Amino acid sequence: MRAGDSTRQRTRIHVVSDVHGNAEALARAGDGADALVCLGDLVLFLDYADHSRGIFPDLFGVENADRIVALRTARRFEEAREFGRGLWEGVDRDAAIVSAVRKQYAALFAAFPTPTYATYGNVDVPGLWPEYAHPGTTVLDGERVEIGGRVFGFVGGGLKTPMRTPYEIDDEEYAAKIEAIGPVDVLCTHIPPEVPELTYDTVARRFERGSRALLDAIRRTRPRYALFGHVHQPLVRRMRIGATECVNVGHFASTGRPWALEW
Repeated sequence: MRAGDSTRQRTRIHVVSDVHGNAEALARAGDGADALVCLGDLVLFLDYADHSRGIFPDLFGVENADRIVALRTARRFEEAREFGRGLWEGVDRDAAIVSAVRKQYAALFAAFPTPTYATYGNVDVPGLWPEYAHPGTTVLDGERVEIGGRVFGFVGGGLKTPMRTPYEIDDEEYAAKIEAIGPVDVLCTHIPPEVPELTYDTVARRFERGSRALLDAIRRTRPRYALFGHVHQPLVRRMRIGATECVNVGHFASTGRPWALEW
């Protein structure tokens, strides 16, 4: 973070999303900024670019990771679930995952600079965050905060999908959180608005779920920016919707570079 200077008028914010275990780069993400904003997906369960990385290959090996990625990429979700059930048979799934997530969270939350404003991604486990978020990290979900004279609104998590990741909620609950925020200058979410160019992943070759409620709020309240991640290789990384600049700020795990917003 930048050293304090009472005469400086400008504010610089660095924004990241989809950290997926990259604690080393996260520790540098706030360099030169007044604050860091993180839009979730801290946990690395399975790296679709490198199947040797993540909780799943650590437990079951790379060959099994190759297989489940192939099934999911082919959208054969039921087969993938059946294959996964066979692997987990005889293993205390909850205990194994929580233990692995705790290890990742310990390193990742320790890497957050002060101040950090963060919300959850769909693969995060919100119930564990209070154990690791130090006083310099503010966790927000369906809430607003002022940073440098601008109002930021945060909505975490994703919508329900066949992937059944840990923090997926139904459309009504998600829409209620969007509504609770109201008009803001910068709207920060993990998932994108429901726009085909922003939700299509060119590597996974599928549309991820975006939010219709988020799109409606952008059109209605006209924030300066709508920032999000979730789609790692989007067809379009940024576009305007009316007066709003929509920007995909992930995939931080692969680039290690934050997106900067200055005013």
